[in-house]
Amino acid sequence: MPVLTEDRFSGAAHYIVSEANGYRSREQVVIASGSGVLKAGTVLGKVTASGKYAPYNPTLATGVETAAAILFEGCDATDGDVRRTATIRDAEIHAEALQWGAGVTTDQHKTDALTDLAGSGIIAR
Repeated sequence: MPVLTEDRFSGAAHYIVSEANGYRSREQVVIASGSGVLKAGTVLGKVTASGKYAPYNPTLATGVETAAAILFEGCDATDGDVRRTATIRDAEIHAEALQWGAGVTTDQHKTDALTDLAGSGIIAR
């Protein structure tokens, strides 16, 4: 019999502790082409030039150096833009359940991102 394994960080919205009533915490966003395969819970920044979202990367100067959202469900934006739901505001989240892009290499990067998110009412627990 095959052994099945489950990635506890793969389910949609697994990172949410609580959120605002209805869908007030969420919005539809466009994940920029070239972002690659992203899991639910990936911290996103907003590209200033296009208004699209890409993985948060504090080493760039394109807008994605400021955390702005968290991907609600996974996607593959390797070869094209993808429309997905993201947590944008007013939510409590499990910090340890978040997914980080390649540019996040230190705990300070994560702390800075969580501070950015807190400005939108996304509070890490």
